[in-house]
Amino acid sequence: MDNKGYRNLFIFGSLACFAILIALTVNTFGKLDQRAETVTDEVNAGKMVWHKYDCIGCHTILGNGSYFAPDMTKIVNRVPSKSYLKKFLMDPKKTNPKATMPKFGITSEEADSLIVFLDWISKVDTNGWPPKPIMAAASDIKIADAYAKNACADCHSISGIGGTSGPDLTHEGAVHPDADWHVRHLKNPEEVVPDSAMQAYPDMPDEERTQIVNFLLSLK
Repeated sequence: MDNKGYRNLFIFGSLACFAILIALTVNTFGKLDQRAETVTDEVNAGKMVWHKYDCIGCHTILGNGSYFAPDMTKIVNRVPSKSYLKKFLMDPKKTNPKATMPKFGITSEEADSLIVFLDWISKVDTNGWPPKPIMAAASDIKIADAYAKNACADCHSISGIGGTSGPDLTHEGAVHPDADWHVRHLKNPEEVVPDSAMQAYPDMPDEERTQIVNFLLSLK
C-alpha cells in the first residue's frame, strides 16, 4: 500500500470511529431521561434543603460528595420507613444516641421535602451502585437467619459492621437482658422506647421473633 492508501485508511478509519462515537452518544443520551422519574417541584424543594444544610459536605450521593458519613443514594431503601428517616433527620441523637450527625434544626416540612428528593434519587438506575451495606454476617458472629431476613443490619451494626442509623447492638444482650423487653420492643418499639423511630413488627411470626430475641440476648 502506498502513502495515499495509508492516508485514506487513516482518514476513513477516523471518520468511521467518529461516527460510531456520535451514534453511541446519541443512544446514551436518549436513555438518560428513562433512568429517573420527572423532577417535580417537591423534588426540587428537597434538593434546595440538601444544599441549604450542605449535606454533601459529609455524605455522598450518586458518587459525589464527602466520605465522612454514609452514602445517601439509596438511603430510602435502607431504612425501616420514611417516618423513621424523618425523625432521624430532625433529631439524630434522639433516634440513635450514638449518632455523630448533629441536630441542624431541620423542620418537619424541610424533612418531608428532603425525603421526597432522596426518594427520587433512590429511583435513579445506578446499575447496582452503591452496594448494600455489609451485613454483620461478615464478622465472626453467627447471624440469626431471622435477623438477616428482616434486614436488621441495614440500620444496626454489630462489632462495627452494618448500618449506622440505628443503635449499635454489639452488647445488646448486656444492655437489655430481659427477653420480654425485646419481644415488646419488636411488636411496638414506642411502648418501651418513647418516640422511637424504629419500625414496628406486630405481624412478625413468633418463630422469627423468638430467634431474633435469643440472638440479641447472646450479644454480650
